[in-house]
Amino acid sequence: MEKIDLKDRKILYQLNINCRQSNTQIGKKIGLKKDVVSYRIKRMEEKGVITGYWTNIDSYRFGYQVYRYYIITQNATSTKKEEIIQKIADYKNTWVTGGIKGNYDIVAIIWVKSIPEFYNFWDDFNEKYGDYFAEKIFSIYLQADVYPLSFLLDDFPKSDRENPQHAGANDPIDISKDDFKLLNEIASNARIPLVELANKLNCSSQSANYKLKNLMKKGIIQGFRTGINIKKLDLEHYKVDIWLKEISKRRKIWDYIKYNPHVTFINTSAGYADLEIEFNIENSDKLISFMDELHIKFPNSIRKYTYFSSTGDAKLRCFPEMEFK
Repeated sequence: MEKIDLKDRKILYQLNINCRQSNTQIGKKIGLKKDVVSYRIKRMEEKGVITGYWTNIDSYRFGYQVYRYYIITQNATSTKKEEIIQKIADYKNTWVTGGIKGNYDIVAIIWVKSIPEFYNFWDDFNEKYGDYFAEKIFSIYLQADVYPLSFLLDDFPKSDRENPQHAGANDPIDISKDDFKLLNEIASNARIPLVELANKLNCSSQSANYKLKNLMKKGIIQGFRTGINIKKLDLEHYKVDIWLKEISKRRKIWDYIKYNPHVTFINTSAGYADLEIEFNIENSDKLISFMDELHIKFPNSIRKYTYFSSTGDAKLRCFPEMEFK
């Protein structure tokens, strides 16, 4: 575990709220000088606590659906599993992929606009690796609500958890070629300086800033986040899938869960669980303790739940690596 003090955690929290904030802005919010913030960020990057900066883009707005597969492997060595995960990561429409410990071995979440195009990839993928698959569990991933990393703070603002960043279930929208180029540049490099972004777009800094703010105003850009290696903080990433006896209680349970500071995502899908919650938490005992608390709070509402942990994302990109058409 890296030595991360409260000042570092406050910086990480602010970066994850909006990593495009300047170091001066972050410093004013947490009572540190700009140079101290810069030093601490650089140190956390060098130690691998900060793994990068990504933009939360609602690519559903461009007419994409999202297919999700949980894969259970058979007769696959760890090296072969890594090869399979890398094959999925190399696909230009992959949103998230990585390894899992628990009921499944691999997750693949993929942007789909053209079913024939997706089928060509998936058919080739199955042809090459299908013998290593004992089971493939399919669902359509409908939306994702992303919450701040409140566990970083001893006393987190409850209001920060009331309006999560949201992707999915919105009307499609057309974007210009310039907007596409901007999103493509910033998807996996959310903290790119405005001058550098403008140079890549062949426009002025003022124009690049206007385009950026316009995409935020339209809700296409939901936020600018920070990749954090939570293992360096002595935490694990878990996903809990809940099937309900009383579907009518879903919204109440959701509203209760979302204030847990360890909850980072609440997902919605068709063809799978009724509630899907992601946690950054110390261990499975703490997770089970929370689920026991949930059973007491909502008696006879939960039919069953399962959980698994993540071994890390091989890819996380909220914007398909596509060409503008």
